[in-house]
Parts: sequence; structure tokens; C-alpha cells
Amino acid sequence: MLLTFALVYCFLILFTRWHTFRDPTSAFFDSSTGYLPAYSTVRFQQADRYINDANNGAAYTQWKASESPRMCVGVASVARKGARYFRSAVGSILEGLSEAERANMYLILFIAHTNATEHPAYSEPWLHNVADRVLLYNETEVDVNHIHDLETDSAKFFAREKALFDYTYLLKACQDVNASFVSMVEDDVLALDGWFHRTLYAVDEADQMTVDKGASSWLYLRLFYTEQLLGWNSEEWPAYLFGSVITVGFIACALLGIRRYQPKIRPMLPDDTILLLCFICTPLLIGLYFAAGRVTMRPIPPGVHEMSRFGCCSQGFVFPQSRVPDLIHLYEERKAGYVDMLTEDFANANDEIRYAITPSVLQHVGRKSSKEADWNNTKPKQGITDLWNFAYEMNDPAYLRQEHDAFRERL
Repeated sequence: MLLTFALVYCFLILFTRWHTFRDPTSAFFDSSTGYLPAYSTVRFQQADRYINDANNGAAYTQWKASESPRMCVGVASVARKGARYFRSAVGSILEGLSEAERANMYLILFIAHTNATEHPAYSEPWLHNVADRVLLYNETEVDVNHIHDLETDSAKFFAREKALFDYTYLLKACQDVNASFVSMVEDDVLALDGWFHRTLYAVDEADQMTVDKGASSWLYLRLFYTEQLLGWNSEEWPAYLFGSVITVGFIACALLGIRRYQPKIRPMLPDDTILLLCFICTPLLIGLYFAAGRVTMRPIPPGVHEMSRFGCCSQGFVFPQSRVPDLIHLYEERKAGYVDMLTEDFANANDEIRYAITPSVLQHVGRKSSKEADWNNTKPKQGITDLWNFAYEMNDPAYLRQEHDAFRERL
């Protein structure tokens, strides 16, 4: 029996290793392949073609929002030496949208420089062709000299004042659109094909879930998170231990019950066999269960769900219009800090409802360094950030386009 179990267990290890190499919470996670872009490569190419068409003045890239768009989408960008994430981010947000979908989106692109010409996109035709508004600092509204001081390398290194100021400035601009929802998206992401209709469905679902809870409002819908923070949590080890003990106890009771009430099987279950099954085989299987990773063994079902813990970071949020004033007040009061941390602190202090959409509709492709991602390089993590949504790369471009086409036909 022990030999048979050993063979089966080895097979299970091989199967688990093959099945979980992209799960960052798994002991079998393979960073050399797990971080390789798959769907991102396709989406980057689609976004790039869209921006090229926009540079050439293609009519479909110049569709604009209606007088009453449902969502304002804001993207702020600061030039990074050698990196051109902004154009692919904007291209992925817009590529594939029908004219009716585009009419439901008011797009604000914010060039966050006191001298806008320092950003390479500002002098390119696509920026003005695709945006409903290209936002710049208004000298009558802001202290441009102070902002210029914040653009120095030392100021950017020691504080987060400018980043938070820019986020708030853009948030105010989107608030003025008076759309039902405001989506704040960072400039180093890729949105999947069909992200917009999935997001609109998600905010409707969030509204309904909030009503079902008897609450009056929710704070945000998260469009991106990384699975790296969703593993087995050390603070929950008592629950894991309790479940493991219960499992062993259940197996022991089941085997003892079978031996007692099934005389024909009794000779097959001597004491040493029961001890082997309960205290060797079962713990090894439990260990393999945990080694496989929480994302694999307890995946989050598709759709909208609450995520009040372990959400990271600020790559993409959707805020109801009614909550925007609260956030503006928060950010202006704090003056400096990381948007995601300030928002989470506020949410925790006020017991706010926070949602996330699964699967993630955004991928983070930026890096802190200025080196641009090399999409044709097969070296692991070459130009790719550790802040990564692994499930995003498993998307099937054909399926996404089919789903998106079906949605557009219903409009």
C-alpha cells in the first residue's frame, strides 16, 4: 500500500506542479515562465495599432463622449525616460470600443508637467485626437511655481506630494463632468478587450450588492489586483490547523466505522493501515493541498466581490460620483502620501464597502525604472514588474473579442 501511495503521490506532485506554475501563492510557482507576458503581448500590439491609426487621423479614433456619459475615465501621465507606457495604456482603453460605447465614456488625459512639451505624447497627434479633454495645469487654479519645485528629482524621491496632487487635480476634473462614475487609471497599464462593458456591468452589480447589504453607498471598485497577496495568511493558521485536524479525525472515524460495520473489509484495515492512512498519507495530501496555492485551491469566482483586505494597488479604481467629494477632501487634507494607502486607511476607519472585479480587467506593465518593457524578449521578467496579475495573461484574445462583439450587437 505504501508503495502504491508513493507512486500516486508523485503523480499528484507532477500534476500540481504543471497546473500551478503561474500561481504565485503556490510552492511550485515558476517565475521564469509565470511572469512572461502572453495576452499582454497581443493587447499591446492591438493598442499600438490603434494609436498609430489615431496619429494618422482615422475617423473611428476621433469619436467623442455624448453630452451625458456614464463614466469619466482619467489618466494622468508623467514622462519617464525611455518608457512609453502612456500610449499603449490609452490605446488599450479605447481599442475595440464601438461608437456607442465611446459615447458613454468621457476621457481626460492629463499631462502632469508644468511644461507640457516635456512629455513626448503632447506633441503627437493621437493625444488630442482620442481625448475628450487634454488636461494641463491651469495657472489661475494652481501654484505652478510650487508644482515646478515638486518636479525636481529630490522632491519626487523624498515625498509623494506631487503624485497625490496630480491624482486629486484629475479627480476634480472628472468630477466636473458629472458622470455617474469616475474611473482613475494609471498610465502604465493595459486594459483587456471588453474592459469597459465588464466594468459597467460590475458597477451595476456593486450597486445591487450594496442595496442587498442594506448599505447606502460603496467606496470603490478595484479593476486590478495582484494574486501575490492572496496566499495562505499566517494570521489564519489556527483555522488551517483546525481544518487539518478535523480532516484527519474525519478520515480516522470513517475508517474505523467502515472496519466495524463492514466485516468483509475488516481484514483490509488493520490498526497499522489506519495509522498509516491517518497520520502519513492524509497529512501529506493536506500538505500538497496547501503547497498547490490558495489561488488554485480556493479561486475567487468571476464577478464582483468584496475585497476589504489584500487589495493592491492604485492601477485602476472606479468611484461613484457621490463619493468623489469625500476622496478629494481626504487627499487635500493629507497633502502627501500614496493614493492606495490613504484610501485604504480612510476605508478601514469608516468601515467602507470595497469591491473588486474578477478576473482583473487591467494588467500593470510598468516598472519603477525607466526601461520600457520588451514584449518580444522571452527572458523572464525582462522589463516586467513584480506587480503582476497572473490570470490576466491567460485570457484568450478570440474569446474576448467574441464576448465584446456580442455585447456591441445588443447596443
